Amino acid sequence: MTEQIIISSATIIGMTIVALIGLRGWQGWLALKEQELERSGSPRHEIDTGSASGAARIEIADLKERIRKLEAIASGVDL
Repeated sequence: MTEQIIISSATIIGMTIVALIGLRGWQGWLALKEQELERSGSPRHEIDTGSASGAARIEIADLKERIRKLEAIASGVDL
């Protein structure tokens, strides 16, 4: 009986350690990706600040058109 308790508690402790290591790695990966986005000057920042870039304006117009089409589909209107 005591061997089973020792084995099960060791298993639970081991699984907890593995889960914590995985969580720590995931948080590190997310932080790395966030830094990469900040360094590259994310497109979201350009759109929010009103970039004068023609490409950003075209992209916004394209997204608005897609949203309009999706709203029409959702309401049952044929385009």
